[in-house]
Amino acid sequence: MSHLQTCDLIINVPARADGFPLNVHIQSGQIWGVLGPNGAGKTTLLHTLAGLLPSRSGQVLLNETPLAELKRRTVAQQLGLVFQDRQDSFPATVMETALIGRHPWLSPWEAEGHEDQQRAQQALAALDVAHLSRRLLSTLSGGERQRVAIATLMTQNPDIWLLDEPTNHLDLHHQVKVMRLLRAQAAGGKAVFMCLHDLNLAARWCSHVLLLYPNGDACWGEAASMLKLEALEQLYQQKLITVAAGGVPVFVPVDDGL
Repeated sequence: MSHLQTCDLIINVPARADGFPLNVHIQSGQIWGVLGPNGAGKTTLLHTLAGLLPSRSGQVLLNETPLAELKRRTVAQQLGLVFQDRQDSFPATVMETALIGRHPWLSPWEAEGHEDQQRAQQALAALDVAHLSRRLLSTLSGGERQRVAIATLMTQNPDIWLLDEPTNHLDLHHQVKVMRLLRAQAAGGKAVFMCLHDLNLAARWCSHVLLLYPNGDACWGEAASMLKLEALEQLYQQKLITVAAGGVPVFVPVDDGL
């Protein structure tokens, strides 16, 4: 299985001084949650890991090789990304969109075969959108489009899954279903690295957590050691309380004005 590693990586956030160098190793079976307030650079970090944005310094290694030295086709076979914001202006059906995930595995001008179609159909079914396969993507709700995006990544089948707010637009049932799917992928040997706004999703589902501060400071480690009340209050500049639910901490913001 592939693994992703940062070596003294400093992401390039405009108008911000150099932050703390990131030396993170994302390995098979792990589920990482990246937490931080708006503007901390979570999306920038994700896009840097995917090779879409240059770093200010340091580098990203995919299986010990600098990402910049690899062909994009090779990268796409091992690493996939779900964006937080997508421009779906090109008219395409749900099935056609899911099949985009097979492009890294096809030679130029090669059409998708039966196995590709079957893989896409199974992914759409896993995300409860198979019944929409003939619908134009532009006609779907935000939550349905989000599930199609994750199904497209599942169709691609990379070893490393990068996701920016994967539960964005989803109702509670599908939030849980998506997180269960990500856990199953990690249990099967994939590595999952995702940006989250919901502390409680991270506490419930993540094995590892990266805390990213607006000034560029960062710390990371196993979730149990990172999800501490004092650290999270400092991260978000928000007073919190915790309650236990099923052996997992639940974080609740406190309104001092009440």
